[in-house]
Amino acid sequence: MGLKDHKIVWFTEGGWQGKVSLDNPNMRNDVSTKWLLGAEHYPIFQMPQILEHFGEKHFDFGIVTLPKTHVDKLMTFDMLGDLKKLCRKTISMQEGPHWYYQDYTMEQQIWWYNSLTEFDMLFAHNKKDVNYYRGITNKPVQKMPTLLLADRLGIVPRSEWGDAVVIGGNMVRWYGGFDSYVVAQQFDMPIVAPSMGRKIDREDELDIQYLPYMTWVDWMNNLSQYHVGVHMMPTHAAGTFTLNCAFHGIPCIGYKGLDTQEELHPLLSVNDGDMAGAIKLAQKLKDDKFYEECSIMSRENYKKSMYTEERCTEYLSTILQDLYEED
Repeated sequence: MGLKDHKIVWFTEGGWQGKVSLDNPNMRNDVSTKWLLGAEHYPIFQMPQILEHFGEKHFDFGIVTLPKTHVDKLMTFDMLGDLKKLCRKTISMQEGPHWYYQDYTMEQQIWWYNSLTEFDMLFAHNKKDVNYYRGITNKPVQKMPTLLLADRLGIVPRSEWGDAVVIGGNMVRWYGGFDSYVVAQQFDMPIVAPSMGRKIDREDELDIQYLPYMTWVDWMNNLSQYHVGVHMMPTHAAGTFTLNCAFHGIPCIGYKGLDTQEELHPLLSVNDGDMAGAIKLAQKLKDDKFYEECSIMSRENYKKSMYTEERCTEYLSTILQDLYEED
């Protein structure tokens, strides 16, 4: 059976419902994956009503992205009980870094942990996340590739080197923006950054050009004009920034532990906190030969990775079919 031969429902905290269309201008990773699976999406807090509407075992798979916030609201109804009634197989999808839940209240941490152990399978972002969830739950855990549909959507990879450095986030610990800024200064080029919604007071006074909010398609087209990416983000999740850079053949310096960084930019990955190593790599990228090597490598690594539509489809088809056939 193909992916879209299965009936799949996906619950998140998003307020929309239905299937994803390819003309959606915000086909970022999570939205693209729902399209690939042909999944119906519903708000997680409407799960009791969805069960009442469709009845038991209407879906083959039920995927839940547990929200990072509003855990207290999730605890007010039997989420796992309803999901197991609605779907033959249940899957949890990681949201944010694997340690995030440890900032919850004690009651919420216990609820979160117990909930994870009740799913039939878990999807995680990175190899280290897979090992983490396997360890604490003793459940089957598989990596969920960070899907990029750029080729299908007509995004054209850049054809020439750019003239500015793009960093991946604001000046907060979550994004490691200040570390990225320090490394980016080594290039003696203009520095640009997307607006991520976490900008702090006086951040605008830095010599950084902040891009206005734009759709995902516009972002991917805009990204093609930059020379190099720097993303010293200590918070590891889906790794979309480094993936997007690789699609365009833009070398990106970042931390190991993030699969898209290590797999697509292996010559530009440093250990967590190794700012000295990152600065040395920035200096090395000023050499045209090394720059071109990293640029070509990132693009070629992307084309043969599981982050492409073809490879991701093959991988998820096997994973889901094996789960479907389990007793």
